[in-house]
This record gives sequence, structure tokens and C-alpha cells, in this order.
Amino acid sequence: MADSRLVKAKNFIQTDMGVAELYACARGTTALYTHRAPHKDTPNEDTVALIPVSNRNGVMVVADGVGGSPTGQDASRIAIESITDSINKAISDNASLRDGILNGIEAANKRICESSTGSATTLAVLEIQDRTIRSYHVGDVLILVTGQRGKLKHQNVPHSPVGYAVESGMLDETEAVHHEERNIVSNVIGATDMRIEIGPTIELAQHDTLIISSDGLPDNLYINEIVEHIRKGPLKTVSARLIQQCHSRMDHLEENQPHHPDDLSFILYRPG
Repeated sequence: MADSRLVKAKNFIQTDMGVAELYACARGTTALYTHRAPHKDTPNEDTVALIPVSNRNGVMVVADGVGGSPTGQDASRIAIESITDSINKAISDNASLRDGILNGIEAANKRICESSTGSATTLAVLEIQDRTIRSYHVGDVLILVTGQRGKLKHQNVPHSPVGYAVESGMLDETEAVHHEERNIVSNVIGATDMRIEIGPTIELAQHDTLIISSDGLPDNLYINEIVEHIRKGPLKTVSARLIQQCHSRMDHLEENQPHHPDDLSFILYRPG
């Protein structure tokens, strides 16, 4: 069985997610996938979570452990545990999801720093209330929203030197995806100077598609390829296309194409 992990509410489930799994959440449909890198002997360091809050509201999380060792797996698990517990407490206390998310991230950072193992994780959290979304991220986990016709409505900026260089116009996407320092991250959970970036409030249209993913996806597919894959079609089909092409790129080095074998995790969401 592949060492892949899905977290839903408080229940941690070890499962082989060779294909994406579909769930109803926040009056929409989600597809979740997580799997370790091809030919990798060590555990999957990614963890994904779907936290239902009500019929209209939900929270989605992707944590990508860093460090190339079991400590990366531990860090992503701790992040998910802390955020899940904090959100459930916020629900019980009738507090806001925003408070639950921010408190959960800060609690995760405290726990990981105090573990003294040198572990760390990047993270993206997506809050959905009706069709209104807000993102929170630490590190280089991708957050992207596209319309059915392929219009890119939102993309976060990775917390990395290469990500900032692209944002400033110093590098284009092709240069960035092949850059030797692409996977250097400047902001992680597990650092005393960790910071949380809160994204804009976005109202999703009926046919918009949202994706949050570990860097295994944008390290192997260009952004325009991701958009083209996810903008239309059933989410099960969309997920299969992403998985197939991404793993094909990981397995085979092709001239002028991205290639970086890594754990791959994503959550897709489309409003109903």
C-alpha cells in the first residue's frame, strides 16, 4: 500500500489514493489526492485535509513536509492536527473560522519549533463560506482559481526567492520552473520567524475551479497546463488528467519540460 494520507475532520486514515477521491463539501464537490513520489522508498511527506463545517462552509488544507526525512512527514501531520483541533474548537466556541485557522497555524508552528527535530512544513489553507473563499499560506503550496474559459482569477505568490523573482518580473515561468534554486523556501511552519499570508476574499462563480496543491504539481506542469486541465470537465476526469501527466513528467526527463520527482497532493473544489 502506498504511504498516502487523507485527513477528514479528526479522523486520520491511511489509504492508497492511487486515484483521487470525491467528497461533497460547502455546497460543492471536492477531489482529494495524495501520493508519494514515484520510486520513492521513504514515506509521503504530504498530508491533505477536508474539514466540513456546515452545509455551506468548509476548510481545505494541504501541508507539504520539508526536510527529506521522516521529520517532514511528522511536521505536515502536526500542522493538520493543530489546524483541525483549532477549527473544531472555534466551531464549539462559536468563533470565526478565520480565528480557528490562524490559531491553528500558530499552534502548529509552536509545536514543531518545540519538537527540536529540525522538521518543518509548508501549508495552504482554504476557507469556504458559501461561494466566498479566503486563503492562508506559509511557503510554496500553490493556490489557484480559474474560470471555465481559462481566465486565471487568482494565484498566490510562493514564499521563495524564485517565487518573488517571478512576481517582480525578474524571471519568467519557464526560467523559474527550471531554476536550480526553485525549491528553496523562505517561509515555513517550524521557524521562529514564520509568517502567515492571508489572501484576498474571492467570490467564486458557478463554473470556477479552485486548486491547492503541493509543489509536486507546479514543479512538473506549467501554470497554463494546470489551468487547461482543471477549467472544465468532471473533477474525477480532471484529477486523472493531472495525475497522469504529472507522474509522466516525473518518470521521464524530456527536453524543455519540467521534471522534478516529488510527493504529489492536491485538492480541487468546484461550487455547486
